[in-house]
Amino acid sequence: MSTLVTVRQTTTTNTNMNTNNGNNNIDSQTTVRSYGITQPISMKGPDPCDRLATENLEETLRSYDYFESDAELAHRVEVMAKLNTLVRKWIRDVSLAKNVPPEIVDTVGGRVHTFGSYRLGVHSK
Repeated sequence: MSTLVTVRQTTTTNTNMNTNNGNNNIDSQTTVRSYGITQPISMKGPDPCDRLATENLEETLRSYDYFESDAELAHRVEVMAKLNTLVRKWIRDVSLAKNVPPEIVDTVGGRVHTFGSYRLGVHSK
């Protein structure tokens, strides 16, 4: 019997960030939390040019009906719940077929985990 284990490594880094618009005499210490093995490329926020580019991109994506509607999101959540129910039932049926004791069958479980762009909600329709 094999077991799948997910490991999340959390790193905390202290950085000195100048928060006084060019006055190097006043620095504050900020704790940056990153998940995984790499640090953020930059902690600098978007400048006005970046914000404008983001607005233009979002407008273009909206014009192509790229974003998921609330109804589509609700349907996706419903389908994932049904799929998880089917997986749990299947695991229970297989466990019983393999003569796993009934008191243990009720404790075994499984579920479907989404990941990547789908998990983050940044997938296309």
